[in-house]
This record gives sequence, C-alpha cells and structure tokens, in this order.
Amino acid sequence: MEEVLLLGLKDRQGYLSFWNDNISYALRGCILIELALRRRIAVHKDPNRRRFPLAERLVEVVDDRQTGETILDETLRMMKAQESERMSINSWIDLLSGETWNVLKIGYQLKQVRERLAKGLVDKGVLRTEKRNFLLFDMATHPVADLRVKDAIVSRVVALLTAGTSAVPPAAFEAPGTQMRALRAVCLACAAYAASVLDNAFSRLGYEERETSFARCDDILAEFAAWPFGSSSSISTGTKRREGSRIAMGSSGSNGREAVLGLLGEVRKELVDGEEDAGCELVAGVLEVLSKLDSLL
Repeated sequence: MEEVLLLGLKDRQGYLSFWNDNISYALRGCILIELALRRRIAVHKDPNRRRFPLAERLVEVVDDRQTGETILDETLRMMKAQESERMSINSWIDLLSGETWNVLKIGYQLKQVRERLAKGLVDKGVLRTEKRNFLLFDMATHPVADLRVKDAIVSRVVALLTAGTSAVPPAAFEAPGTQMRALRAVCLACAAYAASVLDNAFSRLGYEERETSFARCDDILAEFAAWPFGSSSSISTGTKRREGSRIAMGSSGSNGREAVLGLLGEVRKELVDGEEDAGCELVAGVLEVLSKLDSLL
C-alpha cells in the first residue's frame, strides 16, 4: 500500500492528483493482497468454488495473528468477526471502500486510508508533513523527504516492465529473503497501473518505451488476474485482453511475452501448493477486480 501511495505522490508538492478516482479503491485491494501474501487470509477451499467467478469466491481468515501494521490488523479483525457469514473478494473491496448501500455493513469501511498510510511514512522518515493553502482551504501535504526510497521503488518497477529477455532482472525484486518477492513485484506494478499512478514511474523513459511498458503491464495483469496464474490467453495469442484500453500499441511484442513467461516461472516457484495455493488464488481475485476499474476499460 505504501509503495503505491508513494508512486502517486508528487515529490515536492506532497499530494495526489485531484483527478485520480482509482487510487482509494486500489489501495483497499492492496490491503487484501498484503494480508494474503502474509498468509493471514485466503480463498475458502470449498471444492465447488470453481463454479463461481474468481472475484466472487469467498474469503476466510487462516491466521488471525496481528501483523503490527494498524490498517492490516484492523481489516483482519473485521474479517475474523465476519467469519460466520463469509463474503467474497469483490464484496470485501467494496465494503472497505465504502461502496455499499447496506447500512448494516457501513461499519466495515476503512476511513482515511491514504492519510494514515502517509502518516506512517512520515514516522518512517520517508515523507514529511507540511500545510498547503488551496484557495478556500488549508490541507496537510506530505512531500517526499527521502527520495532514495521512492527511487528504489521506481527502479524496481521500470526493471520489471522493460526487461528484454525471459530472465527477470534481479533489480526488479526486493532484497533476497523477502517473502514472495516475485509475486510482490507483480502486485506492485499491477496495483500501480490500476491506481493510475504507474505513469509517474516512467518519467525517465522515452515515449515508445513508456507505451511498451504500459503494454507489458497490461499483459502481466491479464495473466495474473486469472487462476491458475498464466491461464489467460493473452500471451499465447499476443492480443490484448481489454479492447479500448489506454494503450494503443497492442501486445508488448515477442520479447514482452517471453518476459511475462519468465515472470510466471519465477512466481510459480513461490507457490506453496501449486494450483491449490488459496492465498495466491485470492491475490489473483483481487487483481481481477482491479483490472475492471473504469479507467482501464
């Protein structure tokens, strides 16, 4: 969540674009992804679940130990309290985002997620807090205090989306020893894309390289928003999954398909139970929900 927020923040001004409608929804999806990657939640292993669309499969808590992260722990407690009436991946993202007409469920909305994440980054020394006047009102802003942290995130995303071979460059991953680091690299790029902040990472790229990187990310999202990972047809056909997308260049090309296949191979090595890895199945479900945000259609 913090990395996606950092990618969206303007370095000196310290605020997000006022026209970005996607980031709040995407951040709620990132919360579920993070809990799944930490093996706290997973898709409920009902043998009949494959009859339902991926995003409509039910979520269960598999480990209710606290993570030490306030927003994650708050979400985990709500999910545990709701276990007598399990809800789907899509329903949880809607509830956490406040997208519900059910007054009995309104208490599940997570409030001020962006501001709370920003304050956490202030405590870590990555951001600082300032007051800024916007004509009729004052607003707390959070300029980047440690650009090295943000630059490291940008470098990882760019390395992942510009790789020219099937071998994923080590620069695309977090430090060795990081849990699920290949899948984390995928989730960072895809969540940033869904949150409409990915272009902020591409300021160092030329026009054609930017467009190719967007196309690469679209292909990655297609393959990882399906379960099992890689069961989408976009790589084999070289065609785009979402016609009318912001990317006009079509597929990311043969090198791009090789790179996505290499990435799939790295992620599959991390799966605990292969196609029965219910935590990663949940990640795929969240990415499937995020892939349908309006700006990507």
